[in-house]
Amino acid sequence: MENSSCLTGRQWISSQEDFSTNEALTKISAIQQSHCMRCGTRVYAKLPNGKFYCRDCIELGRIVEGDLLVRNLELAEFSRMKNGGLTWHGSLTKRQSAVSCELVKNFNQRADTLVHAVTGAGKTEMLFAAIAECIAQGKRSCIATPRIDVVNELYPRFKAAFNTIKIGKYHGKEHHEPRLDQLTICTTHQLMKFYHAFDLLVIDEVDSFPYVENTQLHFAAKNAVKEDGVRTYLTATPTNDLLEKVKKKQLKILRLNRRFHGGLLPVPRELFFNRPFLLKQKINPRLLKEINAVIKSGHQLLLFVPRVEQIPIYVSALKNNAQFSSVIVEGVHAMDKNRLAKVENFRQGKSQLLVTTTILERGVTFKHVWVIVVQADDEIYTSASLVQIAGRVGRAKDDADGLVLFCYHKYTKNIRNALKQIREMNK
Repeated sequence: MENSSCLTGRQWISSQEDFSTNEALTKISAIQQSHCMRCGTRVYAKLPNGKFYCRDCIELGRIVEGDLLVRNLELAEFSRMKNGGLTWHGSLTKRQSAVSCELVKNFNQRADTLVHAVTGAGKTEMLFAAIAECIAQGKRSCIATPRIDVVNELYPRFKAAFNTIKIGKYHGKEHHEPRLDQLTICTTHQLMKFYHAFDLLVIDEVDSFPYVENTQLHFAAKNAVKEDGVRTYLTATPTNDLLEKVKKKQLKILRLNRRFHGGLLPVPRELFFNRPFLLKQKINPRLLKEINAVIKSGHQLLLFVPRVEQIPIYVSALKNNAQFSSVIVEGVHAMDKNRLAKVENFRQGKSQLLVTTTILERGVTFKHVWVIVVQADDEIYTSASLVQIAGRVGRAKDDADGLVLFCYHKYTKNIRNALKQIREMNK
């Protein structure tokens, strides 16, 4: 390997024992004691030749019994930059500033932190000072999030805030060769490609699928940080395991229960339906009335449905309805090949109504959007996801309130808990 510096802090698979003379490269058996050393899961599947292979992280390249996991343990050298390369000239509120200062302090004291902040609190801006401190010390940082949409939203915001820094952006829908980036923004799955790389790792939306309760992603996050590195977790709905670590004083907690503009979270309105939401390709008239009211108000609408296969049916029914003849309606889901373009069109106001699933429940910002959740009583909607969905509304300073409507047939515990959490955060 002629130049391995771009792979500093990374790990990859090789089937060759003698592949390099670089002393910084170490190699271990990729499968040890029936466990994959890249994702940490137990290996049980066999190839026709009888060799075991890991199915859990196969999307990153197949690991077969006998393969080597190569790690580049070179120390990355970055020049120290005045102000950490921060070129952002915005301002924080008093509460945001307090959290920001504590994050810098905790980084310097090598203390892991949980930031429990309501949706729309301005968590991204509160990270800037800690990232800048890391860069100012010539160290390396990463922001990882479970979802591609969030990576695509965070990247331009950090690019604008640190416009002299080369920022790496990595996720499964966008391939390019690895670089030695001082700041990396990626999905949590991409962390499996790193080993002892980062001095500061921020995991955004830590309660979100697929990161939450995913042992392989937790394993990857642990390995991606240097032994003396710092972890910061961001969420509006912290998980019990993180709160337990707070109780045991293994994790410091910072709370912020107000949005950046000082407004409260919109409290969802509830609407009971005794008839089907969709019947014979036609939408329930009561639901149509609510949808039409949003459009007439001049707001964009996110219409959440629980199943991917329902999206084209709702889109078709809306397009075929005369009262929406002038409305641009689109549908988007996780496997949609035009997913990124559709989300960007909606963000720019090129479409007025977007039918979607929980892929857009969090991590994306639309300034003047209102929300209707169809079948809010479906098991797909946890209390955390309902809170996050409600948090899409009222994120603009000049439009700090709005409609969140939970439509249901049966009033569930998750609906009740979501409303309880929102009201408690508004106190």
